[in-house]
Amino acid sequence: MTTNKLKALELFAGIGGFRLGMVNANIQTVWANDINELCCKVYESNFGKDSIVLGDINEIPILDIPNHDILTAGFPCQPFSPAGKKLGVRDIVRGTLFERIIEILDQKQPKYFFLENVKRLLTMENGSHFRLILNALSELDYFIEWRIISPLSFGIPQNRDRVFIFGTKLNSTDITPNTLEKLSVFLTKEDNILLPNIEVPLVKYMFPIMTTKRKNDNWGIAYKNQMFTQNLSLLPEIKPRKKLQDILQDESIVDIQFDFTIDTLERIKQSKPVNRYCNGVEILYNQDGGARLGYTIFGTNGIASTLTASTSRHYERYQVGDKFRRLTNIEYARLMGFPDDWCQVAKIYDQYALFGNAIVPACVEWVCKRIGQRNFELSKSGWQQLSLAI
Repeated sequence: MTTNKLKALELFAGIGGFRLGMVNANIQTVWANDINELCCKVYESNFGKDSIVLGDINEIPILDIPNHDILTAGFPCQPFSPAGKKLGVRDIVRGTLFERIIEILDQKQPKYFFLENVKRLLTMENGSHFRLILNALSELDYFIEWRIISPLSFGIPQNRDRVFIFGTKLNSTDITPNTLEKLSVFLTKEDNILLPNIEVPLVKYMFPIMTTKRKNDNWGIAYKNQMFTQNLSLLPEIKPRKKLQDILQDESIVDIQFDFTIDTLERIKQSKPVNRYCNGVEILYNQDGGARLGYTIFGTNGIASTLTASTSRHYERYQVGDKFRRLTNIEYARLMGFPDDWCQVAKIYDQYALFGNAIVPACVEWVCKRIGQRNFELSKSGWQQLSLAI
């Protein structure tokens, strides 16, 4: 399939991370929405006037939403009803923003959906939260696949694992290994030998979504209330890996407002050298008795810690040469894979939260370019090797 014929919908659009990734994959976004006025201002500054609808998605009639081929959303994570199994799946998610996604999918029937959320979604409430989401989506006759993806695979030096969920409309009584070959957007050639026996229909290895006690691994599939999940290796490097120091601005042009040198030197007197790496992040000092990240001083020889929307995190101190400073708004843009000037219509301080809430466009682009392609083939010899290992 050529993706340039696909038309996309972007819900909870933020500053347009999904759209930028889809633009790079030749997918046209026909409608977007967000409730945040500043997000919409940034969105319009990059995609044009009236490119996004400002407002509460629950108050926008679905009839006003145009037909589309792919629904995208970095949806907010909200708790579901504690009534659990006493209610139907649609009742359990009622009153959440996720329910609105279900309603739009149900009425508009797009061929695909593409969702993003924090990695913790897989383990919330011992995994039951994610399984409720899978079950609700699978009842709409979508073949669902998910995988944890890191921007590290795309040359972006940030510790930011996210779970991406992709659905393809499928009307079938069963799924076979051939189905997986045709529909998977997340599997690569390196993953071929990590699945069940190639000679057996996949349904044999699947189990009921709502009654299983298994944990949700970093990759999996679901269809018609059944699921299969397994841990895979990290994605191969799509682009060469970088360190934080590789994307920093030239120190000669970094404004003094980002500098914390004097204050940090005082903190170091009360701190102990650490000089270690945690999840790829270089940690130089940590103040005695201070567990909060605000007391930690980072280096630039590793990757950046996860960017967040929390204002307290904007003042993390990094040692850059002989200075101690926070990262600039432009460096935040680079750590998310956006152009330097993407949020220039917003105040510098506000840009941190905007980027911290965003989606990495490079991850979106990679997935969207794989839609409709046969991205991998199952190797019989590989299956036999796995069978012997089992």
